[in-house]
This record gives sequence, structure tokens and C-alpha cells, in this order.
Amino acid sequence: MIEASVLVIDDDDDILLSAKLFLKQHFSQVVTCKSPKEINVLLSRNEIDIILLDMNYQKGVSDGREGLYWLEHILSIDKDHVVILMTAYGNVELAVQAIKKGATDFILKPWENEKLFATLSAASKLRQSNKKVKKLEKIHSSLQKDINRKFEHIIGHSEPIKQLQNTLIKVAPTDANVLILGENGTGKQVFAYELHQLSQRKNQIFMHVDLGSLNENLFESELFGYAKGAFTDAKDDKPGRFEMAEGGTIFLDEIGNLSLPLQAKLLSVIQNRTVNRLGESKERKINVRLITATNMPLNEMVAKGTFRQDLLFRINTVELFLPGLAERGDDILLLAGHFLNTFSSKYHKSSVALDQKARQMLLNYHWPGNVRELQHVIERAVIMSDGLEISAGDLQLSPQKFGGTNNVVQTDMGLEEMEKLMVQKAIDKHKGNISRAANDLGLTRAALYRRIEKFNL
Repeated sequence: MIEASVLVIDDDDDILLSAKLFLKQHFSQVVTCKSPKEINVLLSRNEIDIILLDMNYQKGVSDGREGLYWLEHILSIDKDHVVILMTAYGNVELAVQAIKKGATDFILKPWENEKLFATLSAASKLRQSNKKVKKLEKIHSSLQKDINRKFEHIIGHSEPIKQLQNTLIKVAPTDANVLILGENGTGKQVFAYELHQLSQRKNQIFMHVDLGSLNENLFESELFGYAKGAFTDAKDDKPGRFEMAEGGTIFLDEIGNLSLPLQAKLLSVIQNRTVNRLGESKERKINVRLITATNMPLNEMVAKGTFRQDLLFRINTVELFLPGLAERGDDILLLAGHFLNTFSSKYHKSSVALDQKARQMLLNYHWPGNVRELQHVIERAVIMSDGLEISAGDLQLSPQKFGGTNNVVQTDMGLEEMEKLMVQKAIDKHKGNISRAANDLGLTRAALYRRIEKFNL
């Protein structure tokens, strides 16, 4: 059985019945219709791979002009459609003309079943090949930056990171949906990519979609794709990100930013494992691994009615919480060393190192921007450094004013003392309002509660 859908168009009921009885033994779907005027509706409702098109529909007409007209019409909808023309009147010139206009092949009626099967089988292989090429072209044009970029790997030996890595090893080989939580800059995309690399899908595409930067009006067309003519600038069919990730992993970053109507549309896709392109009514099956991430408190949002509970249940089969950089101890220095090597090479500088005071400053700093902030600090220090050693001054980590007061957190304090002082000041400033204090600190409520418990405040 060949996994392909065949559409047979002929005005003769006997021809349609004969074709259907034979072809359904060999192809997964066979659709028939008597009039080519139904083509638009049938193509919009079905994923057709091969079209077997009669060339004459009016009685007494045998010049094949109708077939050539409808051939051009079909190819104007999608130039990659595979069309095989058939007629009871053999004409070499007509066959040549049909091929020149884009027909894949030409077959005479009455046909021999073996000949018909061989022709459609070859056409099916051509169709699958065309689809693969088209998909790769769309992926290449849409994802050039992702294809060329180098993904970071997880760096760290702290206890929280070891626990996360153990979880990754257990979860990655499955197809369980994973929700990654954590503050901005903690490396959610790095962990998502590591999940992909440890999975059975590692040789397929890893599709990163930043929902936070995606215009709401473009959500459907970007994620689900669109058909030619669906809107003014839709000059060609375009698959969405879900289709392009077929067989691989799709990572939806900043999922907490979605409005309720968009959440409903995403939930439908996740539940049904199908997408509908804009401007089409037919459903397309998808096979992807779903990973999502956010820095927002989804459980609180569910309680407030701003995030769908059924969507949360769907995306968090497994939940990973990434710690802030300040909670990772000596991982700070491991990451700093990695970034030093990276940026020394990038900016063609001799290998530079951190002096003792610089190392201590990195360990004492509270890192509100987490790993991303550390990366920027080290890059700037490498650019500005003149020698082989980076000093505390080169890091440009000035004492941090906090809570809108003139009190300054000294960088020579111990890490925990400094963090405790910051948490206490935020709570005092907002008179115990946890939401506002967490927002001031750049933390989630859950992360702030953990620190309150840790410091017994």
C-alpha cells in the first residue's frame, strides 16, 4: 500500500468506478469526481498527491483543450501538483503539448492496470521528492540564522545542574511534553536544545520559535502556515513552523505571553496533532516533540484566568525549573572561563584570565540577568582589556543601588549576605507585597518564596 492520495476526474461513471476499485488496492486514499469544476473545493479539503485528469468532458469533443485548460488551472494553484492526463484518443502532438504545459505523464484509455499502477507509482515517488525539496527550501529560507548559529551546551557541576541533567537523561528519550521554567537569562533554550540532542529526534530539525517577539497578527501564519491567496501578500503556499519541524522538536519560548484566543488555537493543535493552514480547510497531520518555556508564573496566571488550565496540563507532562545563576556557586567561574575562551577567539585576542579579585567579584555579584548577563559582562571585559589578565575594574560591575534608595550593596559582602539584604529591602519597600517585590528583583513569586524560606525572613 502506497501512502498517497489520488484524485481521479472523469465524466464517465464507469471509468471512475473502475479506477477506484483498482487504485484503492494500492493507494491509501482515492477520491473521484465527475466535473473538473469541483477541483478547487477538493484540493482545499484534501491533501492530494496525484491527479488523474481526463482531457475531454463535452460530448463529441476530442481535441483535449479542456484537459489542457484544467491542467493550467491546477498548476496555477500549486505548480508542484503531479498531474497525469488521460484520454481515449491517442495523439502524439497532444501528449507533447501536455508535457510542455507541466503534465507529469500521459496515459491512454482503456488502460492496462499494470501500466496505470506503474505510472502512478512513479508519480507518487516524484511527488514525495518534490515535497521534500520544497520543505527543505522553506526551512532554509525561514531558518537561515538558526541553521548557522552554534548552540551552547550545558556547563556546570553544581548540585542543581546535576539534578537537572539526571532528569534530562530520563526524559529526553521519551516524547513527553516538557515545560522549562526559570528567570530570564537562565539558559532555557540551551536546556531545550540539550533535550533535543539526547532524544530519538536528534538527527531531525530543532525549531525555535520566540512567541514573545511574534506579532499576534502573524501567529497563525507563522506557526500553522498559509495557502496561496489567503491574504494580500500570500503569493505562494507556505508551511508553518509546526510543519517544518516534522519529525523533530519544536521549542515554543515565552509561551506565557500568549493571549487567551491564541492559547485556544495552540491547544487545538497540540490535542489533535494536526494543523490547518490559513486559507485552507484541510487538516495536516504533524509529528513533533513539544518543548515550551516561560519566566512567568503560569499557575498564578491560571488562578487569575489569564492562562488556560487545560493548556498548562498539556504542556507540562514534565516540568524543569532552572535556578538563577547566583544559586549555582562555582558554576559562575566555569561559565566565565567558557565565555573568556569564546570571546578571546572571536575578537582575535590572546587568551585572557581573571585575576583573584575579579573572580571574587563574580562570585559575590547577585546576577539579576543570570547567565546572559555574565556573558555580556565577559564579552565587554575581553573587548576592553589591554593585557592578559582581567581585573575587577575591567568587569565594570558597579555597586548596585537597590529599591530606589541610596543604600548600596557592597560587592565585598558574602554572596548569601548580599542576596538576603536585597530580598529584605525589596519586601520592606513594597510593605510585604510579594508580587511587587518579586517584580523588582526580576524573580517569579515562586523563586522569591524560596529565598524567603532560605533566609528565614
